[in-house]
Formats: sequence, structure tokens, C-alpha cells
Amino acid sequence: MSVAAGEPDDVQTHKAKGPVIKRQSIWTRLTHWVWVVCLFFLLLTGLQIFNAHPSLYIGQQSGFEFDNSVLSIGAIRNEDGSVSGITRIFGQQFDTTGVLGWSGPEGQERPRAFPAWTTIPSYQDLATGRVVHFFFGWILVGTMFVWFLASLINGHLRRDIVPTGRDLKSLPKDVADHARLRFTHTRHYNVLQKISYGVVLLVLFPLIVLTGLSMSPGMNTAWPWLIEVFGGRQTARTIHFGVMVLLVGFFVIHIAMVLLAGPLNTMRSMITGKYRIDAETGDRS
Repeated sequence: MSVAAGEPDDVQTHKAKGPVIKRQSIWTRLTHWVWVVCLFFLLLTGLQIFNAHPSLYIGQQSGFEFDNSVLSIGAIRNEDGSVSGITRIFGQQFDTTGVLGWSGPEGQERPRAFPAWTTIPSYQDLATGRVVHFFFGWILVGTMFVWFLASLINGHLRRDIVPTGRDLKSLPKDVADHARLRFTHTRHYNVLQKISYGVVLLVLFPLIVLTGLSMSPGMNTAWPWLIEVFGGRQTARTIHFGVMVLLVGFFVIHIAMVLLAGPLNTMRSMITGKYRIDAETGDRS
């Protein structure tokens, strides 16, 4: 999974082109695209599952007698007879009519946490959503294992994911360069890439898998301690949802950086493995 660092295409035209190198291994490229497919289906089926009970809580239990909701999405009927979509976050209420809580084609609106176009299936079908969600969830787990093993063997994990002390010293400069949209094409990832990919691959991916497993009755029987680690089923569900939001945020930034860094060069590196670096960087390792 890679956002290649580089100048936007219209900025780098005045620069001398450097050599084309082999930057991404076949394992990095294959697992990257499998993750893209998995996360797409996991997100849309996850929202389908969330719609069945569109509230999140902290603690072991939930229900009308508990006041531990941190997020809820629903609809209310106003005094004039109209209906509004309402989202409550930590006690603060927001009108989200047409997007969250109450949505649909004009004249056919209905109470629904996330709109039909954001879920698989588009209609409310919890059973199908769960089957598809679990299917791609296990593919994600298997791909994570393949990536981790291959990255240990070929050095990708040590070289490109875990930042070194030298990398961390360059962090302020790298942040400043990115803020000014000044990027460089180099053989290896910059420190911001290493930190972001490290957080996603070594923290968020395992966390979303483990919180998902902790909500499974079968896993509760096999590993009863897992649900306790996350403070109860409802807390695990809330963490699961929160990690999903963070992954969506990462994806948005990921795409933005691809476009800014030169999409053709970046996409080529994730399809063929070949990547053109800046001439002034040469073959610097």
C-alpha cells in the first residue's frame, strides 16, 4: 500500500527526469489491491449492519434504561408533521435530514441511519450484509498474514514501514514540505508515509479485526478474554466503528496525496512495481 511521494505532474515538468526503479514487490502490490476490494465491501456492508441498530455505546450493556450512548442516528417527527433526520454525538444534536436519519428519493424518504447508496445491499437486509461482511473480513485477515510474512522476509517492513531515528529527525522538514506541496520522488518512503502506513497496517488493521472478532458469539466462547480486553461488547462495537472512520479518513488523504504526487507515476508503481525517481536523488538508498 503506497502513496508515492512526488511533485504534482504540472510542477515537475521543469525537472530532469531520473531513472525508473523497481519500488514495489509483487507481494506489496497484490495485497494492496486485495485490501482495496476488501475495505470497499467491508465499509458498505458495515454501514448496512450499523443501520440495524444505529447507536453506539460505552460499556457492557445498552438499552432504554442506560444513558451511555455516544452516537445515535435516527428520525423525529416535528410539530408541523414533517420528519427530520437527527444525529446525536456525545449529547449534541444535529439536523442531518436528507443524509443521515431520514433520506431517500423525494416523496419516498424513510427513516434510515445511512442512506441506501452507502450500503450493501442498498435495501435493509442485515443477514446478507453480515454474510458479505464476514466473507471479506476473513479475506482481509488472510491477506494481512501474507503481507506481514512477505514483508518480514523481503525487508519491506523494516525498510519502508518502521521509521528509524534518522527518519524521525526529518519529520519537521517533511511536514513543512508537504504543507507547501513540495514533494520528492525517492526510492524509499518518507517519514510521513512510514508513520501513516505503520499506524494503518500495524495498529488500525489489527484493531478493527480484533474488535470485530470480539463481537462474535463463537469467538466469545473460544476466547472469552477478548471481549474483556475491549471493555465489553458495546465498547468493542464503538471502537470498531471509530477505527472504520479513521480508515476512511486515511483513504481520503491517501487519494489526495496520489493526485498531488503525480498519479501516473504512483499508479504505475502499484501496478507494475516500476517508479521514476527524481534525477537529483539518483539511486540513493
